[in-house]
Amino acid sequence: MSSITIDTSASRKVRELLQFLLESGKIDAALTMRKIPENNSYDLGLITDAANLDEAVPIIPVMTVNAGQVLSSISTSGKKIAAVLKPCELRAFVELVKREQGSFENLLTISHTCGGVFSLDLVVAEKIEELLPKYEKIISKGEVPINTRDTCRACEHFIPMNADITVSVAGECESGKGCVMYLNTDKAEEFTEGFESERGELKFDPSALQKMLDTRLAEKEKLFASMTASGPGLDRLLDTFGKCVGCHGCNSVCPICYCLLCDFESANFDYNLPYFEEHLSRRGALRLPPDTIFFHLGRLTHMSFSCVGCGMCSDVCPVGIPVAAVFKKTGEKTAALFDYVPGRDVEESIPVMVYKEEELSDLG
Repeated sequence: MSSITIDTSASRKVRELLQFLLESGKIDAALTMRKIPENNSYDLGLITDAANLDEAVPIIPVMTVNAGQVLSSISTSGKKIAAVLKPCELRAFVELVKREQGSFENLLTISHTCGGVFSLDLVVAEKIEELLPKYEKIISKGEVPINTRDTCRACEHFIPMNADITVSVAGECESGKGCVMYLNTDKAEEFTEGFESERGELKFDPSALQKMLDTRLAEKEKLFASMTASGPGLDRLLDTFGKCVGCHGCNSVCPICYCLLCDFESANFDYNLPYFEEHLSRRGALRLPPDTIFFHLGRLTHMSFSCVGCGMCSDVCPVGIPVAAVFKKTGEKTAALFDYVPGRDVEESIPVMVYKEEELSDLG
């Protein structure tokens, strides 16, 4: 497979590629992050007119929504789409495809080595432009920025898995320029044919990012250690999730929690007098809203092994519960039992969908 040398900023080069793909009719739409000048904010945009690509900022460390979640609802439209995804967004989409919630058939995936994303608080505070130059300088050296989500700093899967095109922006290039676009698949070669660029035969070398990997593994150890400081068990669960106000925001933004009919959103968990009377007769007091810890435990049992650590759930939590860190730690332990990495391979079956007698032999 070939490569494209980037002589400008990576974001600008990807924008030029998206413009070429739209104008040449090779795609019907581009899915990418945009900056909205009117209010200095960011959003995820689906663009069909190349003239609107001026607002596109494809390689921006901002995640207002997990793009894998959005892509699952539009990938089966029959339109040819080029989607710019962060590695965790691509892995989330792979997990959704396994659940028949999306399709790669008409999709060109573009991803990049990821330095992590800023928290939504920094986006709302309009701090991104101020922080971006330092962020780019740090990741160009293969180091880990401190102003990113804690699960980003602890993420070891920052190199895209199975992307058609990988843009190297961490560890391999100078700040803001000199990056490389790797064409990993025949689909990438086909879509980029005719795109004016300097071609080569460079191959991606993950060893250039070993420093970033080592730092992130150390960050993960610290993150996981901080979660067990008070010990395991029910008391720790109460300490962690006792603040939950029952808004279900974590559920809404999670790309893996996709069920259209969720039991936790049903009448089974509505406020009702029979429920109150039963519990009050036994306890004499009742926490409202009820069953918040059961809600989190239910989500953990349903999809923790497919958590991609995007951090959206923690970022939107109004009371600061480290939902993403809990799911990341629990999910990794669960997935390790089955040698499973969420989003690693679209052909790899989800553990709960496969029965292997030998997997549980040590349970007796």
